[in-house]
Formats: sequence, C-alpha cells, structure tokens
Amino acid sequence: MVKDFDTILSDNSKRMKKSAIRELLKLTNKPGLISFAGGLPSPLTFPIKELKEISCEVLETEGPAALQYSTTEGNPGLRKILAERYANQGLNITSNNIIIVTSSQQALDLIPKVLINPGDKVLVELPSYLGGIQSFQNYGANMIGVKHDRYGMRADMLEEELSILKKVGEKPKFIYIIPDFQNPAGVTMPEWRRLEIIKIAQEYDVLIVEDSPYRELRFEGESQRTFYQLADEGRVILLGTFSKLFVPGFRIGWIIGHEAILDKIVTAKQSTDLCTSSFVQMIAAKYIEKGYFEKNLTNIITMYKAKKDVMMDAFEKYLPEGVTWTNPEGGLFLFVTLPEWMDSEELFMTAIENNVAFVIGKVFHCDESGKNTMRINFSFATHEEIVEGVKRLGKAIQAIIDKK
Repeated sequence: MVKDFDTILSDNSKRMKKSAIRELLKLTNKPGLISFAGGLPSPLTFPIKELKEISCEVLETEGPAALQYSTTEGNPGLRKILAERYANQGLNITSNNIIIVTSSQQALDLIPKVLINPGDKVLVELPSYLGGIQSFQNYGANMIGVKHDRYGMRADMLEEELSILKKVGEKPKFIYIIPDFQNPAGVTMPEWRRLEIIKIAQEYDVLIVEDSPYRELRFEGESQRTFYQLADEGRVILLGTFSKLFVPGFRIGWIIGHEAILDKIVTAKQSTDLCTSSFVQMIAAKYIEKGYFEKNLTNIITMYKAKKDVMMDAFEKYLPEGVTWTNPEGGLFLFVTLPEWMDSEELFMTAIENNVAFVIGKVFHCDESGKNTMRINFSFATHEEIVEGVKRLGKAIQAIIDKK
C-alpha cells in the first residue's frame, strides 16, 4: 500500500470537494423524515408502462445498434428531434449544433475542461447551482459572484465586475447563468434583463454559458426567449437535459453551441466516456416520436404547480414572521431567506431533529455568503408531506428564534 496518498494526488484532485448537498442528504435517511432537500422529480411522473413498451420495441427492431457503441456526438435521430424542438422555439440551429452528453452535469464538467486554466476567472450568480460551482472549482477557476435581485443576475453589478477585471488586464472565460426557474433561487430572468446582459457580454467580448434544465417546466407566466436565441452567433453555449422533464435515470443531457466549440467538447468527451448510452438515446427518441413526451410533460406541469401552490399556502400559515421566500413560475425549487442574524446551518440540525430537511443556502454562494438562506424542493413530497414538513420547518425556525 502507498505510504502517503497525498504525495501522488494531482493538484486537480486536491481542489475537489464533495458535494455539500450529497453529504447533507446522508443525514436525511431517518425514518419518518420529510425531505425538501434533493432536486428529485416525483416518481409518479416516470412513464414506466410506456418505457417497457418502447424498450422492447427498440430491442426488437434496432437491437444490435441499440446495444452497440454510439458516436460521441450522439444518436442522429435524437439530435434531429432536439434540433427541431428548439427550432420551433425560435432557435436557428441544426443537428450539427447539438451533442448529447451523459447528463447536463457532464456538460458542466466538459465545458471547464475545454475552457479553463487554473486561475481563470468565471462569473457566476449569487446564488448559483452547486454542481456548476463544484465543476468550475475542480478545474481551478477563480469564481466571482454577481448578486441577484428578483430578476436574476444584476446587469449593473456584472458590468462593474467586468470593468474591474478589464482595468487589470483580465477577461473572464465565461458568464454562467441559469435564467429559467433558477436553481436554487427559483427566479426567472425577464427578456429585458437578458438583453442587458448580452449587450454587456458583447461589449466585453465574453462567452455566456446558459444552463436551462427546467425551461419547459413552466406553469405560470410567459416563456422568455433563450440567451442563445437573443445573442449573436457563437456568443452562447446552451445546456439542456431530460433529467427533470423525462427521467433522471437515463442521464441524457445535451450541449447546443457553435460547431467550433462543440468540436473541442466532443474531443474532451471522447477521453471521458467515448459516448452516451446508445440504448437510452434510442428509447428517448422513440418516446418523443410517439407523442408520449408532450403528454407526460403536461401532466408533470399540472402536478408540480399543484405542489407549489400547496407549499405557498403552507408557508403563509406556518412560517414565522420575518421569513420570506420566492414564488417560482416553474421548475422544482424556491429559496427561503431567514432573518439576517440566523444561520441556516444551525437551523438544519434543529430541522433534522424535527424530521424535516432542506439544503443550506451557503453552498450555492461561491463566496460562502447566504448563511441565512436555504433551498426548498417542492416536486418530490406529497401534498400531505408538504404541509406537515412546512409545519415542522416553522417549528424549527421558531425554536431558533426563541433561543436568541
């Protein structure tokens, strides 16, 4: 056995940190505990019957191809379907602008693998998705947080940060934004703010990485055009996934971008996993072709809207005064802000004792701010569990207040 593993570990591995969410979830396995922590879709949305049918059909009609390696770029049929779906939304793309990846989390690993050198600057939202922060950190990125308001990343603060960097001769590699039902905040960026950010990105010649895994899970308000559609060609890399719209177990995601950047990402993927599963790609393509996807998506949206509404009502009834929260128009999450003096990490332990769980907000802040915030998931729990869980959460918050 090697005497000292630290002597053989790479610099990259030493930068890696375990997912704070995954570590916290280990504490949520108590019997009777109600969890608002994970970003889990409801299992009731999984189309098991249809997938049994389609799996057999794919094996019977295309078995050898389904069980063989695929091209790194992805199954041509699935890429064509995705290109047509996005074209119907106004994007000027073809299959050549899409590659299939093993979940959008792989996309968040491949992009910094291709773009980031240790010490490079990346601008992210405050708060932002932990999986993105973690991936960028693993490749040595120096992240700069740009604060949110009710409309998402503040354009004025983004410009301020870019101006500061320019004065010292630096330019960030990209701006990372989740514009639709943001994880963790749940807010959606309106088109006028998107245009402000695009104008700034053009002025400073910076790439935008648009992560939009929840875009089609809208149950209120009007759909906003993507950054990819609004910006000049080659300015934006757009990420998507089936994990929240279909089934997470298939681990199917995709990257949309200019062919020049996709070529490098394909090369990076070849040394990672060669290709995404042929079988699941072909099942997904057939599922969409048969019209099952759209029908099930309508059902998912109806279900999640009802769950969100139940949670909003429960918050109004059971959370103490001084606690505020976002009211998302779609997606899976909302963000809760506690009184400024309160630490959600301390609250987490009290909440666990009360058999309810959430994710502390600090982990979504690259600067470790946001100590008085927390992320709540509303897609997984039942209506009854949501009401009871919010009651327990309210009691836990009140217990911290009473101790002050």
